[in-house]
Amino acid sequence: MSSYTKVIIFIFILVLISIAIVFIDSSIDNMNKLMPEISDGIVNGDNDYNEAVNLVNDKNYGESMNKAISAGNNYNESLSKLYIIRDNFTSDVNSVHKEYIDDAISELELKLLAVDNLKEAINSFKTHYNYTGTSYGNEANSYMDQAILYRDARDALLSDNPDLFKQNFII
Repeated sequence: MSSYTKVIIFIFILVLISIAIVFIDSSIDNMNKLMPEISDGIVNGDNDYNEAVNLVNDKNYGESMNKAISAGNNYNESLSKLYIIRDNFTSDVNSVHKEYIDDAISELELKLLAVDNLKEAINSFKTHYNYTGTSYGNEANSYMDQAILYRDARDALLSDNPDLFKQNFII
């Protein structure tokens, strides 16, 4: 093989590597891109959930159910994006990031259980099964209390490792 052919092959390989570097996003970059959307979904879900609870307390069951459904939709959208991030982890993601994502997933799974119980409570109250509604409401509160523990764990990871998280990574 002539030296001219070797130079052409070398240049071709360099071009391919350069193209690959440009098109490959790291897991951290992908996380940073999705985190604002995930955060918005969680915040909106929390707001809708709290409004749904207030509406139940005011015996406005129709609007309360709408808010509970909206909370569930917001939580589900954020959870789906977190699953995508988790399923696409690569070697550039460290154990702290993985733990953060796992805690966020656990938090949202519990919040979705709370929403399901809140919906059952609403349906029970609407049909005057107050004891059953109260039971479902208490279960919803319990799931939310557990979810808060995961949120607090995420917050602790942030405060213990500020250098690992960009501002837009934070939920």
